[in-house]
Amino acid sequence: MNNTKVISLLKHSFYNNETITVTEKLIGKYLVRRSGRKEWIGKIVEVEAYIGHYDPASHAFRGLTPRTKVMYGPPGFAYVYFTYGMHFMLNAVTEREGFPAAVLIRALEPVSGFDKTDPRPASGPGKLCKTLKIDKTLNGISLESRELWIGKDGRSEKDLEIRWSPRIGLSVGQDKYWRAYLYGNPYVSRKSNQEDLLTPSSI
Repeated sequence: MNNTKVISLLKHSFYNNETITVTEKLIGKYLVRRSGRKEWIGKIVEVEAYIGHYDPASHAFRGLTPRTKVMYGPPGFAYVYFTYGMHFMLNAVTEREGFPAAVLIRALEPVSGFDKTDPRPASGPGKLCKTLKIDKTLNGISLESRELWIGKDGRSEKDLEIRWSPRIGLSVGQDKYWRAYLYGNPYVSRKSNQEDLLTPSSI
């Protein structure tokens, strides 16, 4: 695949579902980023779910704030935040408006537009945003926009082996297996583990 013509845009209705469902369905989809004349396309191979004000690992755990306002908004929009004083993170807002939930896009398998000198240019959420020039200017942008969107290519995704593990880099919420990744894929941020689950933790 060398252009976006074969990729069908995912509408906002795709994200208006239970976050765990969206998390699983995002594996194998394509993230498309355009900046000026530059375009990147990457297959999503790793994501994490953050669900509701009761999730201690979610920014929404402290309630509605200027930072989390986008999470409480309608589904199908980008929630981009800055963390550790050095990294931007890209999330897709999910579920109904008023309920704070989102899926963090953690890693991509390069398809086109990436610098071939780096064999793993988007193998982590911070590196992904740096490579694709994603920053706070895209916070709140529709995921149906020209600059940033997610789509599918029509191929069967039934044979994808998806595994679930605890989310990475957290000190709380480690009981939830809400990180989904494409098992055996070399572009995930952490190596595959045979002990990871075939199904996620319950809500």
